Amino acid sequence: MAHHRTSRCSLLLAAILIATAAPHTASAQIGLGLSPMRLEFGVSPGAAHSGSLTLSNESGAPIRVRAELLDFYIDDQETPQFAPSYPSERESSCRSWLTVNPMEAEVAHSHSSQVRYSLRVPPDAPPASFHCAIGFTTLPTLGETSGLGLRTAVRMVAAIYAQVGKPSIEGEVSAMSLESTAKAGAEGPQWQAVVTIRNAGVTHFRPSGDLALLDESGAVLETIPFPPLPVLPKREQRFRFRLKSSLHQQAYTLRTRVDLGGNEIQETTMRVVPPAAK
Repeated sequence: MAHHRTSRCSLLLAAILIATAAPHTASAQIGLGLSPMRLEFGVSPGAAHSGSLTLSNESGAPIRVRAELLDFYIDDQETPQFAPSYPSERESSCRSWLTVNPMEAEVAHSHSSQVRYSLRVPPDAPPASFHCAIGFTTLPTLGETSGLGLRTAVRMVAAIYAQVGKPSIEGEVSAMSLESTAKAGAEGPQWQAVVTIRNAGVTHFRPSGDLALLDESGAVLETIPFPPLPVLPKREQRFRFRLKSSLHQQAYTLRTRVDLGGNEIQETTMRVVPPAAK
């Protein structure tokens, strides 16, 4: 008598980077869309802020999703990391203030569904910015049956930034450097400039501006804009800039001109020499 074993594999895809960078609609490969993917608002202590998110289904079948309340941070590779809880984010997390309704829903083919959220701020909340997220992960629909094959689970995430009061921005460029990004077998060195921005305050900000690479004569070789990532409170964030120029063993200058959110351009320069090849 032959025995057949059903096997199932789940592949989790996270459409998360855009959630911290830009408040646009995103659509995953299986046709799940979420809008908006970033929410930023001011709110007073003891007050509540409510709104809705739109889940859309552009696939050829119903999609069932489950909501979850998340913490997040951005790592030194500029990648948002989401989880049900991060102890390191406890001081700046708004996850415990957040409610979502419904927590589970099925979206019909070519239809959309509204998900309501509400964030209630404690009366004793200090002036600061707080961050958390709402994630939506696909599940088997109620009519699906188990079977062989690959099942793809997709997570879409909306990031939330709630500012209580009007805390001041306290930021600065704390370091700049050159790093080699060459991999084994690559033709010649490849370089990236790394700018580290320190946020000593209790509110997040998004640097806007650019980094320039100058040669020994002061001529600008290339200019690269800052990516639209936030620097979360009380931490340092690395920003990486992939350089197109071929660098030699000579001095260069890295120059940043950046607005950290206070409508004031800060300029920082540093003389650097590419590390010698090993």
